[in-house]
Amino acid sequence: MTVSILIPHWNRQALLMPLLQSIRQQRLPQGVDVEVLVVDNGSTDESAAAAEREGFQVLRLGRNEGVSRALNRGLAACRGEWVAVLNNDVELTPDWLSQLLQAMSSENVWFATGKTLDFDRRTRIDGAGDAICRGGTAWRLGHGKEDGPEFGVRRRTYFPSATASLFRRTFFERLGPFEEAFFAYLEDVDLGLRAAIEDLSGLYVPQAVAYHRGSATSGAWSRAMVEWITCHQLLLLAKFYPTRLLMRYARPIFAAQLLWAGLAVSRGGAWAWMRGLWLGIRRFARLRRASQALRRGERLASILRSSEADIARVQGATSWDAYWKWYFRLAPRAAENSA
Repeated sequence: MTVSILIPHWNRQALLMPLLQSIRQQRLPQGVDVEVLVVDNGSTDESAAAAEREGFQVLRLGRNEGVSRALNRGLAACRGEWVAVLNNDVELTPDWLSQLLQAMSSENVWFATGKTLDFDRRTRIDGAGDAICRGGTAWRLGHGKEDGPEFGVRRRTYFPSATASLFRRTFFERLGPFEEAFFAYLEDVDLGLRAAIEDLSGLYVPQAVAYHRGSATSGAWSRAMVEWITCHQLLLLAKFYPTRLLMRYARPIFAAQLLWAGLAVSRGGAWAWMRGLWLGIRRFARLRRASQALRRGERLASILRSSEADIARVQGATSWDAYWKWYFRLAPRAAENSA
């Protein structure tokens, strides 16, 4: 059995090499082989050459084609029956891969995602799976919270995290590749919504731990990050929400996007938010026309309600972030449940 590990990469040799070392330290089950493919998006530093010198395979794209396209190029080039997707700014604990393989084999699911902890503050959650609200904004569950029992429970999910997840290759054969309209950020949420529509469930496995530096490549609250997330949130609405749901969820959508705008502006990203909004509006109609088949079913509303309930559950079990406190005040779930 072969596991292919795909790492989309752009510069930052200091991030990549510790990740590759942690892959070498994986304690693999008997009969499991690993191939590692670094998909290099036109790095201008020595990171691609350094990976090759260490014996790892590098697929050089020659320019920065984005995370989704890099992953798709890697999917086309790799040979494993299992595919792990890793950010270049994570480091794995030695049993990360074996924990996910064991869980997926016993539960017979399509993918598995583990617990990621903050690289610098290792008792703090970076993400315990992903979730999305009715308003179209996503959250890494537990992000910024102290680790605790509520993050130690294995559960089913439809949302893999592209930070660090393991997939059956047949998952992509069923759903198709990553959405290349998403240059970076939210490409995994797009994949999760498609998985939910097709009822291809996965598993959150808290025993599989990785440490994440969080936006270390693009930069936390960088202009690029704000622009891409703003744009891609609109594209999620375009791609998945039928017209009746856009109308039904007009209030949650307005609340979620308004609060995101306020958050971006407060972090100095006003211009990046405006540019992302403009790009999202420009691309909205084209992506909507291309994805009509995804909006024919009736599952999306229940998927969104269930995912939003996960957000509320974690917030209630820990402490309320200002964003989510105001979101649920402006778009209360009780109103939705009675609709």
